[in-house]
Amino acid sequence: MGYEGQDFAEIAGGVSPAFIETLYARYKVSPDSVEPSWRSWFEGLEGSAQGPSWEQANWPVSTTDDLTAALDPTQMEPAPKPVKGGARAAAAPVAAAPRQEDIVRAAADSIRAMLLIRTYRVRGHLAANLDPLGLSKREMPADLTTEYHGFSDADLDRPIYLGGTLGLQWATVREIVDILRANYCGNVGLEYMHIADVEERRFLQERMEGKDKAIEFSAMGKKAILNKVIEAEQWEKFCGRKYVGTKRFGLDGGEAMIPALESVIKYGGQFGVREIVYGMAHRGRLNVLSNVMAKPFRVIFHEFGGGSDNPDDVAGSGDVKYHLGTSTDREFDGISVHMSLVANPSHLEAEDPVVLGKTRAIQTINNDLGEHKAALPVLIHGDAAFAGQGIVWECLGFSGIRGYNTGGCIHFVINNQIGFTTSPQFARSSPYPSDVAKGVQAPIFHVNGDDPEAVTFACKMAIEFRQRFHRDIVIDMWCYRRFGHNEGDEPSFTQPLMYERIRQHPPVSEIYGKRLIAQGVIDQAWIDDNIRQFTTLLEGEFEAGAAYKPNKADWFAGRWSGLHAPADAESARRNVETAIEPKLFDSLGRTLTTIPDSLTIHKTLGRVIDAKREMFKSGAGFDWATGEALAFGSLLSEGYGVRLSGQDSGRGTFSQRHAVWVDQKDEHKYLPLAQIEHGRIEVLDSPLSEYGVLGFEYGYALADPKTLVIWEAQFGDFMNGAQIMIDQFIASGEAKWLRANGLVLLLPHGYEGQGPEHSSARVERFLQLCAQDNMQVANCTTPANYFHLLRRQMHRSFRKPLIIFTPKSLLRHKLAVSKAADFQGESHFMRLLSDPSAPADQDVKRLVLCTGKVAYDLIEARDAAGDRNTAIVRVEQLYPFPSEPLTVRLKNMANLEEVVWAQEEPKNNGAWSFVEPFIEECMVESGIKPQRARYAGRAASASPATGLMKRHQMEQAALVADALGHNVREEIRRTRKS
Repeated sequence: MGYEGQDFAEIAGGVSPAFIETLYARYKVSPDSVEPSWRSWFEGLEGSAQGPSWEQANWPVSTTDDLTAALDPTQMEPAPKPVKGGARAAAAPVAAAPRQEDIVRAAADSIRAMLLIRTYRVRGHLAANLDPLGLSKREMPADLTTEYHGFSDADLDRPIYLGGTLGLQWATVREIVDILRANYCGNVGLEYMHIADVEERRFLQERMEGKDKAIEFSAMGKKAILNKVIEAEQWEKFCGRKYVGTKRFGLDGGEAMIPALESVIKYGGQFGVREIVYGMAHRGRLNVLSNVMAKPFRVIFHEFGGGSDNPDDVAGSGDVKYHLGTSTDREFDGISVHMSLVANPSHLEAEDPVVLGKTRAIQTINNDLGEHKAALPVLIHGDAAFAGQGIVWECLGFSGIRGYNTGGCIHFVINNQIGFTTSPQFARSSPYPSDVAKGVQAPIFHVNGDDPEAVTFACKMAIEFRQRFHRDIVIDMWCYRRFGHNEGDEPSFTQPLMYERIRQHPPVSEIYGKRLIAQGVIDQAWIDDNIRQFTTLLEGEFEAGAAYKPNKADWFAGRWSGLHAPADAESARRNVETAIEPKLFDSLGRTLTTIPDSLTIHKTLGRVIDAKREMFKSGAGFDWATGEALAFGSLLSEGYGVRLSGQDSGRGTFSQRHAVWVDQKDEHKYLPLAQIEHGRIEVLDSPLSEYGVLGFEYGYALADPKTLVIWEAQFGDFMNGAQIMIDQFIASGEAKWLRANGLVLLLPHGYEGQGPEHSSARVERFLQLCAQDNMQVANCTTPANYFHLLRRQMHRSFRKPLIIFTPKSLLRHKLAVSKAADFQGESHFMRLLSDPSAPADQDVKRLVLCTGKVAYDLIEARDAAGDRNTAIVRVEQLYPFPSEPLTVRLKNMANLEEVVWAQEEPKNNGAWSFVEPFIEECMVESGIKPQRARYAGRAASASPATGLMKRHQMEQAALVADALGHNVREEIRRTRKS
């Protein structure tokens, strides 16, 4: 049966008296034939002296259970006295042992009691006192009543055997219900019975259940909690007075979160946490920055005032204050915890995967991937966003996945019971905003935000649970939003009844303060004095804020030491030495082509490895996958890390990479590059997610600039699902928040007739976002250039996001190969590449500029036509645009008559709109006669590409012919015939 160690209330559900009678009869004949949990229970039921004797129990007849005889004490036989837990122990008999039918009758009552207990464990939260406003209609569910479980009023004071459940051997039904309602239906409602793991459930039960399980803090602890609530409230009031009408997205109504978050730091430190990474949206952010993160008040007031009189004093564009992050250290009980709050955009929950990725990187750097104890992610959500944003589920889905697991995240939901203007019944289909978390079996604490002790208790439980079981956990704090969506909003337009109740509702500090006064912990003078002291502090900081002078933002401290921002635009464009020594090249070749004896290789992969071995032997024919592997391996040998993450990245979408070899007999995995010393490599097949995974990798790269972090889309258009991360973080994070990032995106791109969704990686979108050297965009056409580009990313003294449009058909194209010399000697990344059979510069009359795969179509068509006056130059780096080398090339072509830009993409897509003004500037600068470039490519189109192969071939033939000055109609006719 597998019930060993389970609470009896969990195994007794649905058991019939007939089953019990049969089981008991078998137990009487042979105790060992009965499952251990039942055997222990029968032993305790027969012999318990913890409760009343059988005579005193006065068991009634239960016609419901088909029990027709009352107990006859004269028929009872002596039974031994048990020790706690129901085991037998030698002792004088205390009563006659019951008959079999008496056992069955008693067992039926116990089973009903156990079902009652289990129902409270599953559904008690539905009767909990959660809503401070009392607007939520939460009636006692019928199945939580004693009548539902077969007990009448006459049964309530009769002792029933529990066998240790709730910490009791015997209890009356009335006592059972009182305990359960105190445990599960007070100001904390716990959902945990959806968890499969028995130990996790038992852990929570032991801390929630029993007569002695009331939430209790010391007098000092209660004062500390109230003091933080007062500071949180007075902060909001002070800002409201000083900055009337200014948006701050205050925490008003949810101030209990502040002492609760502080408890995470305090107790987290005791349980081994040394670093916390926070992510949160607007609501309460300034309060958390000041009262949890300890960001100086004067700095926040300075930012409220608009910052420096000279905007050039601080680099970047800046952002509104309720988007900004910070980092600090706080110490509790002699334990220092470093904390960072990730800067976030307005887009709801977008920072969630960034926080998780950053935490994972910190754990990797600190060798904490085994226990995940030292670094903790904490995400603070709004209720409407937690329920409504799909990225929340994507992040929850990481919680148990290799390569993405952070050992559990604490999710704190500020449940205002409203979105912007939308009430919960119109915003979600589930009872709670937290219901999505049940999908990963996370325990969920629902708690009344007017009870700061309860909220702090939930957070204390959360950090203990997370540190022990390394699982996600949710605190759903029911509170309210005292003002509108922002302080200038009028909420009564849409929620008049709620806001009428809120206007009459006292603040949290008043409710909790009166409670502590009634308990004799404090008096009103203590409250008044704390308010006065904190307000005086804020007034002083407000004055200091006017004269505050910010230091130059230090981007490059800690793990970023040794890196810096580019000194100027030219340095952002420059190359660095990226070639490798022949000795290393040969060593990597052996690593990539050696099959261990313990591995049974797939026969086709064996042939691929044989071909690779021949490449290194001949020094020619190096393909894309090998060039990439050489880049990874060489970086690893130099001590850098490599992390490649994406859908099916191990094998590669096009079966080209084979970075991971799988044994054909037992499926164990072998990574050739993992054999290289010094660096660490991870090649991960990610969840089927783009938004979440790309955000995770951005966060990872944010924390670890010494690892080449790569996200690969299965097809380039898959980045559509991750566009939020590209817009909000990758393209603008440095400008908004002064946070550099070296993340690499690999986006398969190229027109092979595979339809609109598998052709375009939307080059135009990235180029539209390019400005101020914010990122790099490349479309390489040779394995060696790709190799140098990846190595350049790590060898530069700065970090910029890198977008690479990677090939599909070029992965095995006969012309898209490199020689051994291209990786060694004085080779480096080339921003411009000429074709191998280009005419001499003085013979060039037509220059065709292009990027990516179309170059090979152009070269083959040009050579087939015997054209000796057309040069084809590939723009390998689209941004920053290589204006200087292109101008030099143009100057050398003295007889140039025409410049053409050729692309596969429709005219309204691709690079044309972006590159045209750059090309024109270069033409003017070079002094050549033509002043404008001509476009050759597909016509503008609503769809990125056709899905009809014949049409694709005709379109491709036409654009190639047009670019080369050939007869377009003739080419179309020839293509149609073929």
